[in-house]
Amino acid sequence: MRLSKSFLNDYVKVDDLDFQELAEKMVFCGNEYESIEKLSDATGLVVGEVVECIDHPESDHLHICRVNTGEEVKQIICGAPNVRAWLKVIVATVGAKLPGGIVIKKAKLAGMESNGMICSLEELGIDSKYLKDEDKEGIHELPLDAEVGVDAIKYLGFDDEAIDFELTADRADLMSVLGMAYEVGAIYDRKVTYPETEVETIDEDVSTYHSLNVETEDCPIYLGRMVKDVTVKESPQWLKNRLMSSGIRPINNVVDISNYVMLEFGQPLHFFDSDNLGKEVIVRNAKEDEEIVTLDGNKRVLNTNDLVIASSKEAVCLAGVMGGLNTEVEETTKNIFIEAAIFDALKIRNTSKRVLRSEASSRYEKGIDPNRTRMAIDRACYLLNKYADGKVLSGCLTHDKTNKEDKVIDITLEKINSILGMNIEGPKVEEILTRLGFTYEGTNPYKVFIPTRRLDVNIKEDLVSEVGKIYGYNNIVGVMPKTDIKRGTYTPTARMIKEVRKYLNGVGLNQVITYSLTSEENVGKYVMQESDNITLLDPLSEDKKVLRKSLLNSLVEVYDYNSARKITDVNIFESGKAYYQIDGEIIEENLISGLMCGNYIKTTWKSEKIDVDFYLVKGIVEGLLNYLGLNRRYQFKTDVLNKDLHPGRSCSVYVDNELVGYIGEIHPKNHKKEIYLFELSLDKLLSKKVRLIKYKEISKYPVVHKDVAFVVNKDVPSEALQKVITRTGGRLLTNIEVFDVYTGENVGDDEKSIAYALTFQDQNKTLEDTEVTKIFHKIIENVEKECNAKLRDK
Repeated sequence: MRLSKSFLNDYVKVDDLDFQELAEKMVFCGNEYESIEKLSDATGLVVGEVVECIDHPESDHLHICRVNTGEEVKQIICGAPNVRAWLKVIVATVGAKLPGGIVIKKAKLAGMESNGMICSLEELGIDSKYLKDEDKEGIHELPLDAEVGVDAIKYLGFDDEAIDFELTADRADLMSVLGMAYEVGAIYDRKVTYPETEVETIDEDVSTYHSLNVETEDCPIYLGRMVKDVTVKESPQWLKNRLMSSGIRPINNVVDISNYVMLEFGQPLHFFDSDNLGKEVIVRNAKEDEEIVTLDGNKRVLNTNDLVIASSKEAVCLAGVMGGLNTEVEETTKNIFIEAAIFDALKIRNTSKRVLRSEASSRYEKGIDPNRTRMAIDRACYLLNKYADGKVLSGCLTHDKTNKEDKVIDITLEKINSILGMNIEGPKVEEILTRLGFTYEGTNPYKVFIPTRRLDVNIKEDLVSEVGKIYGYNNIVGVMPKTDIKRGTYTPTARMIKEVRKYLNGVGLNQVITYSLTSEENVGKYVMQESDNITLLDPLSEDKKVLRKSLLNSLVEVYDYNSARKITDVNIFESGKAYYQIDGEIIEENLISGLMCGNYIKTTWKSEKIDVDFYLVKGIVEGLLNYLGLNRRYQFKTDVLNKDLHPGRSCSVYVDNELVGYIGEIHPKNHKKEIYLFELSLDKLLSKKVRLIKYKEISKYPVVHKDVAFVVNKDVPSEALQKVITRTGGRLLTNIEVFDVYTGENVGDDEKSIAYALTFQDQNKTLEDTEVTKIFHKIIENVEKECNAKLRDK
């Protein structure tokens, strides 16, 4: 929203204020701005009059002009095709500064001295989009009554300043100059005045020419008035300046008045050529595949979610967005039907996104004050009467189901101060409410009435925020917070996440944080169960359209980003949520996921480097499960595998026979690099009851080591043998490790040899060989019997 100082001054006195200071004070109220600019920052320009103009004898296009600048008559050489005697013009005198760093100096053109420059508007820095063709082709012609010698920039009104504000989406009220006037009035404690809307009407009623039929619930208010015998012509300079300062191109007086009132009140209007509109004005939903040619000449194909204004024959306007070409106001238009309405914000938002965004649609999307709709249409009638010679008909076609009553918020002084952390006294709060334009009853508690123009103030906290920003957040006195510090206030989930992060950081993995959004193409990768997607209604981009079901897509993207920058040793993890639907129920699941590739660097005294492989990742997951107190309760199986992992280098992780995650290498179809992943459900792990960790004194008695190797069928997993060994070994078997897997000579083609290192120890005494030998032989016996294995003796 661009705010013109002269425009704003019509509704609240600001001509005595420094506009830079005003902008800074608006920032303290939450309204940021990008820049402050004038229409033209040229200096040294005066209004001049060409008293003589003759052709240059040495040029086919230059003219020798004698120009009266008020103080003297100067010779200026000019090449504009429209320069002529007795023309009032803009003169840049010697020493004048034009945009772009141009300084006017005495010069010789084709051998003749030139003491200045006769200017076009483009040379004053006026954007070409605001200029007529004649202004682009030649110098600007001023009115004949322009006073010679006065400052040309001030005469044209080009010294007007404008602040370009970046507004938040909730401040729909600031999309109008009147809304800005209320904000500035509250800051400076100044009264806001409204523009003139009263106009004499002729003895004819709008209902004689048009009737209204609203067929949709998406139009809570629709007003229609009519003005006859308008004269379409150029707008007065002040009106054009206001529009240009606001970033809108002037077109003609009728169109400009429509835009001007929209800027004043924040209420978009639409002007129809009444003679082309037909008798019945219908507000309805568009028909599927209905077509309309809009004012920009483009054919638009609509659907039933779009709103249109239609005659009995066809759609004549895409409601809230842009008018139709078939009822466009042209230079020959004489009779105008004026629309002022409010349409459903969501419908306008969806239509404008799909079809076209406009100044009108941006206001409808944010919300319109229903109490200004009638004022806006009356103001348009007033201006058409004054600046287009129109005759205003009496009556107003009306459809109105809006609530125009103020919102009521009950609040106490204690509540205001407790939220703000201030100590504002009652009279000051009452003064601020009055400055904001909010009426109230009572003294404490207060019953505050919020006008409909403030769509953003709905609850107590909104009201407190308004009081705080006018009082000044810089007046808050900083104090140290007082609170009782308690240990162990983490939720069980938060505590587990903290412990998991602590462990993974400790084993050399780095934590990353990624987006919760992914693409439809990737959302189904690395998930263990089928589920429905959760898709955003309004995604910013296609690759961030769906809530993720796994964290691993994001981790792979982190790897690709680093790999592209020659960083190939990547060992990372992330804790976060996955989101999906099952039978219509939305589920959020806490996951811990990791990615490892390249070298795994252990920070030992030797700075040992180990290549990442399946067993390394499996060992890290085992260590994590042990760390969480789940030792001896987990299993690694291959009966259910993730489709996106390598079938020969992956497994599923079970705890208490429940699937909780998986480990494995990315399937070659998904990535060319050898990358290993793991993902576990923290929610499922949290559901497992874990006993308190008991610490045991390290035994002072020696250990006994035994090695044993079994030959089994290749299909038999090592885990089956380890279960039997662990059960048979009992409490004296303190550790078991696989140290060799062999296939080749001395074993069959369908067999393999697995060698285990067994550790025995007693906490209370030194073990005797006979005790260990007895258990050792029992282990061999049970493994041979239960796993169809045989002891390898070579």
